[in-house]
Amino acid sequence: MDGVGAYRMYPIRSDVLTMTVKVDRCVESVQSPYQHIEVLDTKAYGRMLFLDGHVQLAQSDEGMYHEALVHVCGLNVSSLRRALVIGGGDGGVIRELVKYPTIERIDIVEIDEEVIRVCLQHMPFVSNGAFDDSRVQLTIGDAFPFVKECQDRYELIVVDATDVYEEEDGSLSEMLFTEGFYRDLVRLLSPDGYVVTQADNPIYCPYSLEAIRTEFAKAFPKVGDYVALVPSFGGMSAYCWASQGAGLKDVDALDFGRVRLDFFSRSWYDFARSSVVDSLTKRAPK
Repeated sequence: MDGVGAYRMYPIRSDVLTMTVKVDRCVESVQSPYQHIEVLDTKAYGRMLFLDGHVQLAQSDEGMYHEALVHVCGLNVSSLRRALVIGGGDGGVIRELVKYPTIERIDIVEIDEEVIRVCLQHMPFVSNGAFDDSRVQLTIGDAFPFVKECQDRYELIVVDATDVYEEEDGSLSEMLFTEGFYRDLVRLLSPDGYVVTQADNPIYCPYSLEAIRTEFAKAFPKVGDYVALVPSFGGMSAYCWASQGAGLKDVDALDFGRVRLDFFSRSWYDFARSSVVDSLTKRAPK
C-alpha cells in the first residue's frame, strides 16, 4: 500500500468476498513475534486495526461489536463480579466490563503484548483507560495453559480472539476453538454464568458459527447464538454463547440501566436474537 490515497482490500471470506477502503495514512505497521499489526486511517471507518491483513476493529463501529460481545450475556448475569477475557488486547472488552458497578476482578490473558502497546498508543479510545483500572489484572501469555491451571470461578468468560480463517492453517487462535479448551472453561464457569465468543460473519462465513456451536455443544449443556450489525466486518458479526444451563432472558427481564450503553439497546437485543437473522443465515451459501 503506497501513501495517501491508496486503497486497502481486506478479506471478509478469504478471496471469495473482499472489501476495499480508501486509506489516508498508515499510522503503524509492525511485525510482532506472532503477527503483522497495522493501524490505518481510512475515509470510511476512521482508524482501523488489522492483524495479518484481517480487520479486527474500526473506530466507527467497534462500539457496536464490543457492546454486543459483552452485554448480551453480561446483562443476563444477576450480579457480575468476576470476568475472564481471552484475547482482547485492544482493550474494548475490558472497557465494557469495567462499566459494571458490581465487578470486582477482570482477568485478561493476551498472548501478544505488542497489540496492547500499539492500541494504547494509536487507538486509546478503544480501552478508554480500562487497563489502568485496579480491577483489571493483565497476564501476557498463552490462554491455553492459563485456563488449565486456573482455579478461579467466573460469571462471564469472553473469548475475543482472532478468527480461524478459511484456507489458513496454523492460526494463532486455533487451539482456542476446540472441545478441549471449552471443557477447561466449563470448570471455570459459575453455575449461572456464560461463555461467549465472536463467531465471524454469519452470512458470508456461516461455517465459523456452525463449527463453534458444534464444539460448544460437546462441552456445555446449553448453547445459543446471536448477531450484531458491524459494517466494517461486512455487515454483521455472529456471537456464540454457552452455559451450564442458564438461557438468555427476554428483553423485559433485563435492566439496561445497569451500565452505560452507546449503541446496544432493548431493540438491538431483540434484533440480535430474532428469527429474521436465523432466516438469513440459513440461506447463506456454505
